[in-house]
Amino acid sequence: MERVFAWSGKAVIPQEGQFIKLREDKSLEVPNNPIIPYIEGDGIGPEIAPAMIMVVNKAVEKAYGGSRAIYWVELLAGDKAEEKTGERMPKETLEVLKEAIVAIKGPLGTPVGKGGKSLNAILRQSMDFYSAIRPVYWLGQPSPIPNPERVNVAVFRENSDDVYMAIEFMPRDEKTQKVRKFLIEEMGVSEYALPEDCGITVKPMSEWKTKRHVRKALRYALENNKKVVAVVGKGNIMKATEGAFMNWAFEVAKEPEFEGKVITEGEPKDGQVLMVKVITDQMLMQLVLKPEAYDVIITQNLNGDYISDLASALVGGPGFVPSGNIGDGYALFESTHGTAYDIAGKGIANPLSLTLSGAMMLEYLGWKEAAQLIYDAVKRAIEDKVGTPDIANGFKKMGISAKALSTIDFAKAIAERI
Repeated sequence: MERVFAWSGKAVIPQEGQFIKLREDKSLEVPNNPIIPYIEGDGIGPEIAPAMIMVVNKAVEKAYGGSRAIYWVELLAGDKAEEKTGERMPKETLEVLKEAIVAIKGPLGTPVGKGGKSLNAILRQSMDFYSAIRPVYWLGQPSPIPNPERVNVAVFRENSDDVYMAIEFMPRDEKTQKVRKFLIEEMGVSEYALPEDCGITVKPMSEWKTKRHVRKALRYALENNKKVVAVVGKGNIMKATEGAFMNWAFEVAKEPEFEGKVITEGEPKDGQVLMVKVITDQMLMQLVLKPEAYDVIITQNLNGDYISDLASALVGGPGFVPSGNIGDGYALFESTHGTAYDIAGKGIANPLSLTLSGAMMLEYLGWKEAAQLIYDAVKRAIEDKVGTPDIANGFKKMGISAKALSTIDFAKAIAERI
């Protein structure tokens, strides 16, 4: 039976499926036939999204013998939305996402150097997905560093603060001149710091947003038996924002919920985590030199972007890393990489980031058996030296023979190993 419902003038909501419900305590009530919206995305999105759906469906079928099944509903955003509706973020998309609670999406492009809010930022703010969680681990693929099995870190990137709030005033704009004048005349900022031709971006960071994010990260660390949690920021320079973030994080560690469980010095015992401060540039160096030193990284929005990309590179690139945007119950999983317009339509895009995000989504639903089948199948496929051209070429550079497959054929190879 077909359980993938493509957009056709509007979102098609299947009668056979049910929406996930959010309980009062923000936990999920997941039916056996959940409706899960998906957004293909731009660039390579239309190639990797069907690959992900194929693998996830096979894992769910194998794990539960037909007693559970996902009903996929396509929503539009980005290039396809603009082509079909004239809008890059249709109101319908946000409405269905809110009703569905949990969803997944491919990469979405944002024009560079122009006004307008990032579509990714709009989506992350739509249901207050305040924590982006990116687990970075090695699956056997070619890697640029020796002993890549040392990398096993979860990056918690704060999603609802920082420069991604898009409070921006473009160079030479009338509004920019008003802001500039206020800062110079009322706030005592020097004219040297704000030339007439400057652009201005506001970087907000608040205590309550920071603390809820830190709580989520600390709970994750304790639940998953992690040992070292690093709070990262450039607090020595941006004292009012990133410095405050780091201080607030350590205030959370003193809350009753974490008393005796989160320590700030010494060796952590069973059931404890050690929480340390690390300056951003130092963390970037340490990830390369000694990635095994940290299990969880808690950081701000912009730094989280840099850090998660660097961590991804250690295991071969963002094409191998999943991502989930999670708030109080609501969750939106996504590929970590960009749109890759240069290879779109060629059938060679690596589908692993979105596929592993699909597995991460299954874990979030409580369907851990199906998620594990995907992780194991991906490892087996890589062990068998099959993959998209980027994977095969990586092995060949190491002098190891490998078979290059198209995007959809690689997905089939993974599904066959489930």
